Amino acid sequence: MINEEPQTEYPLQVVLMGVSGCGKTTVAGLLSERLGWEVAEADDFHPRVNIEKMESGHPLTDEDRWPWLRRLRDWMHDHEESTIVTCSALKRSYRDVLRESNPHVVFFHLDGDREVLESRLRTRSGHFFPVHLLDSQLDTLEPLELDEQGFVLDISKEPQELVDSIISAIVREDEGYARLTYETQGE
Repeated sequence: MINEEPQTEYPLQVVLMGVSGCGKTTVAGLLSERLGWEVAEADDFHPRVNIEKMESGHPLTDEDRWPWLRRLRDWMHDHEESTIVTCSALKRSYRDVLRESNPHVVFFHLDGDREVLESRLRTRSGHFFPVHLLDSQLDTLEPLELDEQGFVLDISKEPQELVDSIISAIVREDEGYARLTYETQGE
């Protein structure tokens, strides 16, 4: 582990968000290696009934998600050090629940084309999320709004490039400059 932890005045909660297949777990692992921060996988907070529902091919409803999001929020609240959280956080209202844990939550939306996402899901093994539910997540997804502390990152970039962008943004956020920005291909 190479600890490149930014010197922040307060604990940060970095939330890697996006639909299934966008690379949240991969990027979180690399980011954790660089910063030495603990990672919480939101999938681990789902009650068994949610996992069974998705495995059977049914999308989750808001009613399914609220207890899950509250469990994750409580975990974030209980950790008084900087952490990394992977969570789809598809809707503004879901992100609002996560923000209740700490005013210093920064969202990084890992965004990409549907074809890329589907291809990744088809080649992934050992995960309960079926490919045919991708469209339900894309339909539910609400982009970050301008008043949310967050950044949109293009998943066509290499995971290590995404980590570099996140670390750079964390430093800017700590200096008070964080604003919603879009990284596009070719930048």
